[in-house]
Amino acid sequence: MNSRSLLLSLSVICLQANAADTDVVIYGATSAGVIAAVQAKKMGHSVVIVGPDKHLGGLSSSGLGFTDTGNKAVIGGLARDFYHRIWKEYQKPEVWKWQKPEDYGNKGQGSPAIDKEQRTMWIFEPSVAENVFEAYVREYGISVHRDEWLDRKGGVSKHGDRIREITMLSGKKFGGKMFIDATYEGDLLAAAGVSYHVGREATSQYGECWNGVQVGVLHHKHHFGALKDRISPYRIPGDPGSGVLPRISTESPGIYGAEDKRVQAYCYRFCVTDVAENRIPFPKPAGYDAGQYELLLRVFEAGWRETFHKFDPVPNHKTDTNNHGPFSFDNIGMNYDYPEASYERREEILAEHRTYQQGLLYFLATDPRVPAEVREKAASYGLPKDEFLDNGGWPHQIYVREARRMIGQFVMTQNELQKYSPTPDSVGMGSYTIDSHNIARYITPEGFVQNEGDIGVHITPYAIAYGSLVPKRGEVTNLFAPVCVSSSHIAYGSIRMEPVFMILGQTAATAASLAIEKGLAVQDVPYPALKERLLTDGQVLQYTEPPKAKSPQAH
Repeated sequence: MNSRSLLLSLSVICLQANAADTDVVIYGATSAGVIAAVQAKKMGHSVVIVGPDKHLGGLSSSGLGFTDTGNKAVIGGLARDFYHRIWKEYQKPEVWKWQKPEDYGNKGQGSPAIDKEQRTMWIFEPSVAENVFEAYVREYGISVHRDEWLDRKGGVSKHGDRIREITMLSGKKFGGKMFIDATYEGDLLAAAGVSYHVGREATSQYGECWNGVQVGVLHHKHHFGALKDRISPYRIPGDPGSGVLPRISTESPGIYGAEDKRVQAYCYRFCVTDVAENRIPFPKPAGYDAGQYELLLRVFEAGWRETFHKFDPVPNHKTDTNNHGPFSFDNIGMNYDYPEASYERREEILAEHRTYQQGLLYFLATDPRVPAEVREKAASYGLPKDEFLDNGGWPHQIYVREARRMIGQFVMTQNELQKYSPTPDSVGMGSYTIDSHNIARYITPEGFVQNEGDIGVHITPYAIAYGSLVPKRGEVTNLFAPVCVSSSHIAYGSIRMEPVFMILGQTAATAASLAIEKGLAVQDVPYPALKERLLTDGQVLQYTEPPKAKSPQAH
């Protein structure tokens, strides 16, 4: 018997020994986790979702309702089914409590929010999305264990290079044949000994130009170069001896193209409403310090009046509110240690983010130094009484724009996204702009404040490789990572969108099912069989731009 046959026999024996276990154990109840569970069930396998989440759906049900879709034509399978189910929810008259559907209209990111022809809806309220996710687990009889935290130090039991079971801090154990890490942080893959990266790679590592430190590169309008006046970072303008204003780092941002351990800024994608009967006035958070927003006053003094440009409308007079401008809701530089921090330290970081954002809202609505037109409009908003009922109207989940990223069998980079290099074994597609939020706020050599790290590069739909979902050979043979995908920092800037996580969650569960049925390591799942099943289930694996209409010939 050769070594490969021996390994295969051992894998089959291991699967038989674990026959009483759940087929697929999913750690994390994000959108990817729920969709993966549905797919595993559809393929006839037992499945369990376990994780720290109390609510299903991750960001998709925690404020990010103004979906970053990119090209909707490449969103297929269960991901498209999710947005179809959202559409079905909004066909119910009782869902339109604070607004008539005809008054909402077709608002969206360059295309209709409500696609009547395709019967999909891409912009929605958090509570409606959560209802859809809850309906999935009821319909498919999926077991969900909430508020269960992986013992990250000793909670992964392995037999050779296979995970045997995982143990929670509560002591509960979950054995399985296949495991899917569907968390935003990648806690399971890290605890299992899988290689990963945190921060930005140098431009030289993968031959990219948009990775690494991007000092001097100013995309979008989320930087101080968007103002008519340059802004001093010092308490007394122009006087370094007076000290530096809060929210500005005195550290060097680094050299262009260099690697670092910093990650792009996080924020809560909170929801506000201007309906008086449904509005909670912005509360003054514990620890509120108006001095934290002194820099914003200088932004206002420079004429900036785009505070509300990313209060994007979702149904029922609510918003999905995102960062916009040089000083906004992104808490720049305050999350660097989050990816690998202890649970206790992460909670401190989350609390600081909540205080910062809630304090900013309170500041905008109440501080007399805020321009009157801004203050009055801010005061007209409030947190919705009918969202996040157990959290005071505040989202449950922060937007972890990136944390750990697996270094797997294949690493997706800018080169694959921009078609400079071919992508093998497509298992889904992305299409959103290569997008990184700011990573640092620093003092320029000339003595002015500036942001660094915000990148936006247009691309066309691209394939995502199967190898980016699985660990390298020799590490773990029964684990998938559809969220902390194997990719460079800048490639992840496009991949990290909720529809893509759902697409990859479905793919991971499909491959896990095939690996169980054939007694294979995840690295050995035959691509032709995987491709056939994905296409049968409606996944989009390649895309050709439709021909452009010819201009009429002049006569």
